Amino acid sequence: MNNTISHDRSEETPEAKAHWFQSLPLSERMDMLCYFTDLILNCNPKIMEQKKNDQPASGRIRVISKTPG
Repeated sequence: MNNTISHDRSEETPEAKAHWFQSLPLSERMDMLCYFTDLILNCNPKIMEQKKNDQPASGRIRVISKTPG
């Protein structure tokens, strides 16, 4: 793994972001969740009033990602 800092947006893959997030201690992950929740509620206070049409997924879900190679 490359331990240098990069400012190149092309290196901000979902996998790299997930790896960074998983490297945080649980307390920091929970803080991030609270920050994101507060941000969403501040931007759209009525979001909790929206009708939800969520349906459970039937069957199995497979996540596929493109890896360089």
